[in-house]
Amino acid sequence: MKISGFTIIKNAIINDYPIVEAITSILPVVDEMIVLVGDSSDNTKELVQSINSEKIKIFDSVWDKSLRKGGTVLAVETNKAFQLVDKESTWAFYIQADEVVHEKYLPSILEACSKYKDDVRVEGLLFKYLHFYGTYDYVGDSRKWYNREIRIIRNDKSIQAYKDAQGFRKGNTKLRVKPVDAYIYHYGWVKSPVQMKRKMKDASRYWMDQEEWESFIKTEDVFDFEEFDSIEKFSGTHPSVMKKRIGDMNWNIELDTKKKNMSFKNRLLYFFEKLTGVRLFTFTNYKILR
Repeated sequence: MKISGFTIIKNAIINDYPIVEAITSILPVVDEMIVLVGDSSDNTKELVQSINSEKIKIFDSVWDKSLRKGGTVLAVETNKAFQLVDKESTWAFYIQADEVVHEKYLPSILEACSKYKDDVRVEGLLFKYLHFYGTYDYVGDSRKWYNREIRIIRNDKSIQAYKDAQGFRKGNTKLRVKPVDAYIYHYGWVKSPVQMKRKMKDASRYWMDQEEWESFIKTEDVFDFEEFDSIEKFSGTHPSVMKKRIGDMNWNIELDTKKKNMSFKNRLLYFFEKLTGVRLFTFTNYKILR
């Protein structure tokens, strides 16, 4: 069994993506790591090259500036990266530039890959998610944060990234998946208020048309982290590869975990999920095999 990792990245330094931590976190379980580097305005390629691993294979790409709506360019680039995966690999492990895997989950990931490698019904492996918000001490726990998504796919080139590359499909058909007892730690919303807004202004050009984007970049340069519906304190440990980044954090945000800014319907669904662990009436981008 061979496992390939793959990711895309552009402007990692400008937007403060933990791409080094993301790549490093999955290196122990992959045989090769495909990194497709976009035409950056900073030293992103050199940053990736600084990771000391012979597993890493770096390729260059130019992002299509005409793909400005809905994050489509992210799916296009993700598909390019997937096509570069060794044809001999059984699985392809996709990690986004702001996602990190805790080392404690690596044995479970390898176990699942081995268990289902010959079961061709299984087209992907489904991970649970923790979405950190503001600082490394808070996680979003409302229904607006997706709680599961596919991050390992079978090396079948008919599988493609879906919409903005949050997940994967075969055409419009949802992939058949098996859950993995592992979490993806998503750090995309952990930045200083100024850095957060800077990243949003840069990245939003791939979700908005030109007029919308030009209007958005004129908004204030500080993000208001009080704009949340529900969060909770994180009591666990972070991946070891995040130790330096967490130690270097130079901002402080105190958020009220008692705040629940939701409609009556979503409040009921929220508390039902808290009591039962079941998320009702939610969109899923996959089909779990029983």
